[in-house]
Amino acid sequence: MAAGLAKEGFKPVFAVYSTFLQRAFDQVIHDICIQKLPVILAIDRAGIVGEDGETHQGVFDLSYLRFIPNLTILSPKDLNEFRYMLRWCFKQNHPVAIRYPRGGDLDIKFDKYDDIIQGKWERLLVGNKVAILATGKMVQHSMKASIKLRNSGIDVELINCRFIKPLDKSMIDSLIDKTKFIFTVEDNVLYGGFGSAVNEYLINKNYKGKVVNIAFPDEFIPHGSVDILYKNMV
Repeated sequence: MAAGLAKEGFKPVFAVYSTFLQRAFDQVIHDICIQKLPVILAIDRAGIVGEDGETHQGVFDLSYLRFIPNLTILSPKDLNEFRYMLRWCFKQNHPVAIRYPRGGDLDIKFDKYDDIIQGKWERLLVGNKVAILATGKMVQHSMKASIKLRNSGIDVELINCRFIKPLDKSMIDSLIDKTKFIFTVEDNVLYGGFGSAVNEYLINKNYKGKVVNIAFPDEFIPHGSVDILYKNMV
């Protein structure tokens, strides 16, 4: 239905849980993306949802959407950036997926919100040798970790990777020569997600440093509190 509306000149927003979008995977490809229709996929419950249960953990969407041509994928660092992103999405004339969580885990406040530009990330902290590339609400957790690292004398750089597809290749290029360690952090399964996309690019650039991908393991995430489930991340 959303594809039909887009074909007639509308810009529909299809709001759906991440775990239920899996059932419409073929339609995302054939009805929306092949035709490059400006449908906005508003992917709710992205990442773990804790006590909603095993069937509702939205940890696969980056992996099953990332390889679809013509699709742009975004994830906001907080609710305020989500508003900016949604307004940006309505200005686009191609398929866009914006994934967002059930709720925020932390109360991290950000002082800056760069303009949303296709494929461009946001540098939140400038550092050397160590870089953290985080996406979605994991930017908040990474900011908290970065502050602790800086207090310990580690000059870490933090990037808000608000576009999962396309990657900000120029930003990654700026890190290749000056960093020895790159960490990726996401609330998706490890295989095929954001970290995998970064790995693919770094391999092609012959990156000599060490890369650590922090994501969920190759298993179904059980019912449980968010705090406990985070401890099972790779």
